Amino acid sequence: MAVTDEAIEKIKGMIVSGALRPGDRLPKESELAAELGLSRNSLREAVRALALIRILDVRQGDGTYVTSLDPQLLLEAVSFVVDFHRDDTVLEFLAVRRILEPPATAMATARIGAAQLDALDAQLDALGTAPAVEELVACDLEFHRAIAAASGNSVLCSLLDGLSGPTTRARIWRGLTQKDAVARTLTEHRAILGALRARDAEAARAWATVHIAGVEQWLRASL
Repeated sequence: MAVTDEAIEKIKGMIVSGALRPGDRLPKESELAAELGLSRNSLREAVRALALIRILDVRQGDGTYVTSLDPQLLLEAVSFVVDFHRDDTVLEFLAVRRILEPPATAMATARIGAAQLDALDAQLDALGTAPAVEELVACDLEFHRAIAAASGNSVLCSLLDGLSGPTTRARIWRGLTQKDAVARTLTEHRAILGALRARDAEAARAWATVHIAGVEQWLRASL
């Protein structure tokens, strides 16, 4: 394992230094192993590990390439790990959402376009006043994903997207068990949208905080 770690670090060093750039094809296995002073077996294991976390792309019959290194691509590994969360850590995921999502919503006020706002409005209109809980939660995920994307920060957007999964069940359970949860969620979405239309960053931040804290407080009281 230590030999494989060394191989990973050497390939990483080539990418960080710019010797290998996004989209570049790695030299042939025998050549790269000789250049880095590695066995072909340890190099092969390192390539396999880096492919799993989307640093490298192994194309059968073509070769191995450095990926685009786009944040959304690289942070897919975070989403994969997050899927293994335990139920007792959901509050921690909600706390992280509460830290990251309000600033992202505030950032979106300066960048989100009228067409995007109209699309979010239409999405809320289509839900009506008494949607099924599962339908509301699916809409909630898309609503917040669109706003995070409008923040203009692809890393922040990808992190929030990865963190949304563990809280989905909590949001569904809240909708099924808390009397006014559906109406409250719709009201808060409208308030967030209103703040975005008004280009009021602080109001957008405040409503996003209220929205996430509501689920967090309900879950804390339920445990």
